[in-house]
This record gives sequence, structure tokens and C-alpha cells, in this order.
Amino acid sequence: MAEKTVDIATPILSRNERLADELRRRFAETGTYVINVLSSPGSGKTSTILATNERLRAAGLTCAVIEGDIASDVDAQACKEAGMPSIQINTGGLCHLEGNMIREAVDALDAGVGMDKIDVIFIENVGNLVCPVDFDLGENLSAMILSVPEGDDKPVKYPGIFQHAGVNLLNKVDVAPAFDFDLDAYTATLDNLNPEAPRFQVSATKGTGMDAWCSWLLEQISAARA
Repeated sequence: MAEKTVDIATPILSRNERLADELRRRFAETGTYVINVLSSPGSGKTSTILATNERLRAAGLTCAVIEGDIASDVDAQACKEAGMPSIQINTGGLCHLEGNMIREAVDALDAGVGMDKIDVIFIENVGNLVCPVDFDLGENLSAMILSVPEGDDKPVKYPGIFQHAGVNLLNKVDVAPAFDFDLDAYTATLDNLNPEAPRFQVSATKGTGMDAWCSWLLEQISAARA
């Protein structure tokens, strides 16, 4: 019997694209700006979201979060304690979020808070530098966070996610003296991979660079609404 190759990736991605388009229209109807936050585990996604939320809230915006994890709801609880409406998605082993998961989470936010009352949604994707790139979630912006302790070579090893990003954040710059992070090499790699995407050097916990990042983000939100 002849071998047969069954392509399962194409129908999965096609279905996800349809769902992403539905989500995009839904977000546009309510004027909700959506940020897909990407990174490896431990880069500081949640702390960056919390610090960003503080500044956006001070600017009069209401933010919510959809938390994607393989297990647990630790990050969602931290966001709830900060006053953010939070929905937890546990993927049970899946290394990324997909459109159907986001649709259910948005339904829950709509029922609990009302999407028309939410200005910004952060989607904290599963910590992974490969799989999330392939799955459009209807977002306005993909934000890639790399932390100094991870090393300056990550864009070389995982170019796709850095090329995909609409903005690149280098987090934990306050601890740079303790690590052998070559900022010039990191910058040169991004110059080749994604020269158009803005870059910010931040420390979410210390506040370094957060005002500049949030000022830029507020400009993107205003432009999207206009």
C-alpha cells in the first residue's frame, strides 16, 4: 500500500484564521485594543502587563487580561488582585493559544464585564518562542518580551518570533551588570530581522523605560481608534 501524507496543519491554521478575522471584527466593534504578549517563560510577561496596566489606568483606560498557561492560575490571580478583569485559559499541554480559546475567553469577559467597557485586552500567551507565531488571535499588536538573563543570542536562535513582533521589549535591564548580555549584538540582530519594529529597554519591576513604552502604546491605541 502506498504511503499517504495527511496535512493536518493547513486546516487547523485556516480555521484559526477565520476565527481571528471574527475576533478582529468583534474587537473593532467595541473599540477594544488587543495586545498579544509573547515570550519564553520567566521573561516577565505578567510583571510587564501589570506595570503597563498601572500607567494605562492612570490615562483613563480600562484593561483586562486573558492568561494562557499550560497549568495553574497564578498569573491571572495576580492580575485580579491588581483590579484587572482576568480570564484563565489552561491549555493542558498545548504550547500556544488559538482563536477558539480566545473567543471563549472574550465571551466570558463580555458576560462578566461587558466588552464595551474594556479599552485594552492583554493576551498573555503561553511561554514559548516558536508555536505562538503561527496563530493569529485577532490582535492589534504582537509584543515580544526578551529578558536580559535569557541572553542576547535568542533572536539568532528563534528569529521567527522577533520578526513577527510589532514591538520588541528588552526587560530586566536593571540586572544587566550581572549578566553577559551583549546589547550591541542584540541590536545588530534585530536590525537585520525586524528593523521597523520599535524597541524599548525596560525594567517592569523597577519602572525603567516603562513611561516611554506606555507613551508609545497610548499613541497606537489612539491611532487605532481614529
